[in-house]
Order: sequence, then C-alpha cells, then structure tokens
Amino acid sequence: MAVKITVLKEQVMNKLNLDDLIQVKKVERYIDLVKSFRRVNKIIIKEGESVITKNGSQSYTKAPLIGERNKINASLLSIEKSFGFEGEKEIKHSASDLI
Repeated sequence: MAVKITVLKEQVMNKLNLDDLIQVKKVERYIDLVKSFRRVNKIIIKEGESVITKNGSQSYTKAPLIGERNKINASLLSIEKSFGFEGEKEIKHSASDLI
C-alpha cells in the first residue's frame, strides 16, 4: 500500500524537533528519495526488470534499475536510522508466558 507523500512528510515532521534545521533538511532529502524510489519502481513495472542489448551476434542482459533501486533503498534506510525514532520495544517472553 502506497502512502501519500504529504501524509508521510507530515508524520515524520511531527516526530521531529522543527527547530533543528538539519533534521528538517533530512526530511526533505528523505521525501525526494521516496519519490525517486517510486519512479524507479514504476519504470521497472512498466518496462521490466532487465534490458537486453544486442550487439551483432552477441546479446547482453542487464538489470540497471534494480541496482539503482537498491541504492535508493539503502539511502532511505540510512536516513530513517539517523532520525533516531525509537521502534516498538521488544517484549521479552519467559517460560511462564506459555502456561
């Protein structure tokens, strides 16, 4: 399910200190990367994952957008981590929970 960019930006901005301009700039970069990720995904869906290049009797198959999508995803995860949001705390279970 795709989340609207405006809703995503609003949610992230609500969790941050808006007085910290570095964090605000990170949000802008994050949103730009989300848009890029979605554009690359649309192209992959439309044109396929691989491109076949024919050169005379030889042909080469490449998947250039998959690599780009992975780079964008890594950048997104890095920015998310730098925001410092705390995820849900892991609940530790004990043997008595099974009874």
